[in-house]
Amino acid sequence: MNSQYVFMFVGFILASYSIVANDAIQTLGTFLSSNQERPWWVLWLFASSILLVVFIYSWSTNCGDVAYGRLEKFPFPENFTWVYIVPPLVLLFLTNSGIPVSTTFLILTVFAPENITDMLIKSLSGYGVAFVTAIFVYKFATKSLENKFINTPYKEAPIQWVTLQWMSTAFLWSQWLIQDLANIFVYLPRNVDASMLFFSIFVILILQAFIFYINGGEIQHIVTSKTNTQDIRSATIVDFIYGLILLLFKEWSNIPMSTTWVFIGLLAGREIAITHNFQNREMKETGKILFSDALKAFAGLVVSVIIAFGLPILDQMISK
Repeated sequence: MNSQYVFMFVGFILASYSIVANDAIQTLGTFLSSNQERPWWVLWLFASSILLVVFIYSWSTNCGDVAYGRLEKFPFPENFTWVYIVPPLVLLFLTNSGIPVSTTFLILTVFAPENITDMLIKSLSGYGVAFVTAIFVYKFATKSLENKFINTPYKEAPIQWVTLQWMSTAFLWSQWLIQDLANIFVYLPRNVDASMLFFSIFVILILQAFIFYINGGEIQHIVTSKTNTQDIRSATIVDFIYGLILLLFKEWSNIPMSTTWVFIGLLAGREIAITHNFQNREMKETGKILFSDALKAFAGLVVSVIIAFGLPILDQMISK
């Protein structure tokens, strides 16, 4: 097999695992944490069914494009080299370290560094909208609900909340896939045939099964460290808000954005509002947790920029 194809498939497999482990767990994290009593394979089958619908719909309606048009400004490389498999390797290391890095910046910028400004503007906007929305919602709209949730924990949630939470997860998971499939399929031709589609689905489903089996891995701690996210009722509200914000930015433009930054912004605004409302912890302690999350995201951005601009230079130096 041509070495270019080796790099292409290795990059795709590495990206599939590292992106699902890092970004998807931020999306499915509340679902996992609030359904710990259920078998992992039941949760995996549910998430997999949504994934299949999203995959096949885009592929059939967009002439083989699985990324919903988000790779229009990211041309397929004429020459696949080792440079392109470094970002998912770095992402894998950061994920295992529990760092919620933006896969959008880390993966996509190496393919088209000139797009980083547009992605940064959209991602910062996403963080800001999520942060402000969360403060407003949790400070005013859901204050009484959250108070009830915190003071009346359920050993087993009522069926209506289970139904709502699974609906919110399906909605959020589909919106995340539409946004972030570009980060995975950037390694494959922009229009894949049926055999390539089945191959990619098989790879992602198997890797996703492993991540569900280990209950989310290190990134899951970002979710469980936040107030009451194990409560299925609180998790439902988080997921609906997150999904609606992603839907808003999906309609804004086809430029890829960091869903990680939206996620961190949402949790940050939520924690500030809940701390202010219920004094469940010192505001200073909350600030430390949120600063730590933001610092990790910023560190990931710095690493992404270094990789995007440094690797091509290093490749040229080695090739001489």
